[in-house]
Formats: sequence, structure tokens, C-alpha cells
Amino acid sequence: MTWTRSHPCGALEYLRHMNDKDIMARITELIDTEHQLRGQLQRGELSSEQERERLRSTEEALDVCWDLLRQRRAKREFGESADGAAVRPVSEVEGYQQ
Repeated sequence: MTWTRSHPCGALEYLRHMNDKDIMARITELIDTEHQLRGQLQRGELSSEQERERLRSTEEALDVCWDLLRQRRAKREFGESADGAAVRPVSEVEGYQQ
């Protein structure tokens, strides 16, 4: 997937139509991708620059997924519909403290 700094070029908009379980599955896939990239780098299969770019994109996607999941849980906790959660731009979610 390709991401821009401001928004994941529509690539994560499909998440709005997923339930929490499906979003968690996507998060797990992204974590697996992150581990694979680090392993490829250690084995010399990727240059540092390639790994940094792909890793940055993966980390941004993870940030967006986690943010959406947190929004859904918070809305549900306060009696709102989880479906009202919005996929926010990477530039917005990257600035949050964990």
C-alpha cells in the first residue's frame, strides 16, 4: 500500500466498513509485515532506505488502524454507534501520545 503524509490515499477508507475484529486482523497483518521487513533487512535482502520507506508506510497504516479502533471503542463506551468513527489523516494520528 502507498500512503501520503496527510491521508492514506483512500487505502484505509475500507476500514470504516469493518468491525473491530476485522480491524484487529488488519493490525496483526501490518505487525507481521513490520517483522518481515526487519528480517529482510537483517538478511541483506533490503537496503536501509527501502526498509525505512516501507517500514514508515507500515507504521503509518498501523497508527491509522489503531486510531480508528480506539475511536470505535470510545464511541461504543459512551453509547454512540461505532460506525460513526472516521479514518483520520496520518498527519493527525501521528501526533497523538500513546
